[in-house]
Amino acid sequence: MTTTQSPAPGATAAWPDRADLAQRSLDALYGAPEPQLLHNTHPAGDDELFNYWWLAHVIDCRLDAYARTGEESWLDSARRVADNIRRRNGDSLFNDYFDDMLWYALALLRLAEATAETDESDAVTADVLALWDHVVTYGWNDTHGASLSWRRQQPDYKNTPANGPLIILGARLHRRTGEPRFLERARTATAWLEANLVGPDCFVEDGLGREGGTEIDTQWRFTYNQGLYIGACVELFRTTGEAAWLDKAERCALTSIRELATGGVFRHEGEVVDDHVPDAAGGDVGLFKGVWYRYAAQLLDERPVAAVADFVRSSTDILWEHARTRPEPGGEVVLRPGDDWTRPAPAQVGYSTLLSAIMALEVRARMEP
Repeated sequence: MTTTQSPAPGATAAWPDRADLAQRSLDALYGAPEPQLLHNTHPAGDDELFNYWWLAHVIDCRLDAYARTGEESWLDSARRVADNIRRRNGDSLFNDYFDDMLWYALALLRLAEATAETDESDAVTADVLALWDHVVTYGWNDTHGASLSWRRQQPDYKNTPANGPLIILGARLHRRTGEPRFLERARTATAWLEANLVGPDCFVEDGLGREGGTEIDTQWRFTYNQGLYIGACVELFRTTGEAAWLDKAERCALTSIRELATGGVFRHEGEVVDDHVPDAAGGDVGLFKGVWYRYAAQLLDERPVAAVADFVRSSTDILWEHARTRPEPGGEVVLRPGDDWTRPAPAQVGYSTLLSAIMALEVRARMEP
């Protein structure tokens, strides 16, 4: 693989063109025949693992492109991925991980909104409601306080990745349906999150009770936990009109940049923040940054926080500089980032890592169309 360090074709393109390049790179690098749809890694390797929650974020990414361009092909791609998840999951919406199902529900709700006032929208909305009811029925309990478990096999393990999406989805469903039950559950989950995992500076810890007891996993300092709390606060502001929620979202965004970034870009994430695996990237960690960008963008839609906007610009500048590459000499330029955006990608990269880059570039394209 030949890494492009000097300007390549498209290097001076506007940010929407760069977002398009990132979206096309997902198919160019990872595309696979159905039912696989996307190889888990590039170069292609072991495809045995069915990455349900990664695919949910592919729906979101395709809907980002559709919202930006209005091109039906991106909406069709989102539909295809949504159907792929269900078919590969034994024609079922459900699995054992409550956060997985909530990511899928959030993406499906956007798909329903993109096809509003159609029979398709009604059917997709019904799936969203079925996912919500399933998650609450099997995952909600009073251990460590009323809140959502991470998965069915660990009812006593409570974390941000499960409760954060529940809050966001609950607020959105309340606004869509007017039903109080969604907002009530979202408020309860928020109260639990703030009592247990959100610090005074709004830095958000990952979870508690993973190994029994009440120990908090303070060693896991992940960007997506910060992004989820930012998104939860923004959605509660949009639902209630209370500006204090935006204050919390802003404080969390600024704290996360201060704690997790260096030189205008997020550091590689892992049990130790500066841990670096030289020959591979991806896994679930690869998606974490993208969640932060998705919900930081929601904050910027409601409040122009200069430091957050500046960070989006600096980090996507660094991403664009280091991630463009030609898989074949003389071939098309693609975007192939690693988890560390300050250097070229390692030999093997999971598509989760490219999804984070797509989300970040879509945010930049919204800021600078």
